[in-house]
Amino acid sequence: MAQKINLLQSKKQLFLLGFLLLASLFVGCTSSVIDSNVEITDRRWSYRRHIVTSFDIKDNTKAYNIYFKLRHTADYKYANIFILAHFRDGENMVTRRYQYKLAKNDGEWLGSGSGNLFNYTLPMLTNYHFPRNGKFEIEIEQNMRDNPLLEVSDAGILVEEVK
Repeated sequence: MAQKINLLQSKKQLFLLGFLLLASLFVGCTSSVIDSNVEITDRRWSYRRHIVTSFDIKDNTKAYNIYFKLRHTADYKYANIFILAHFRDGENMVTRRYQYKLAKNDGEWLGSGSGNLFNYTLPMLTNYHFPRNGKFEIEIEQNMRDNPLLEVSDAGILVEEVK
């Protein structure tokens, strides 16, 4: 009887150890500093509705990739999107304009998705080194002719360490 109890305790400990090891692998593999998505109310993205994402950089010796994330419906009427990105480090602000192609010439969407929604993770800065450790902010605004821009359901930022 004592052998069965010891064997059962050993199996429980082995299972717990395996679970903790697997969990630590998943935690250790995530290298994103921030992964944000902001829902656009009624899928109507106004000029005044800026997407603001704040995050901390703890190691500015590492390189980072910064992506613009977008989700739109199949009823979005353009094959591209223009955005303005304002990069702030507390003291300075740099604004850059980006244009992203969202569809092929035949109208087929380039994004991944299923049903009526299409997702994009589009590069803004690659292998970027932040000037210092600390708090940073990226503010995104749509820069198309339409106001509001219709059928955009979400927008956001992904900042991750280069592997």
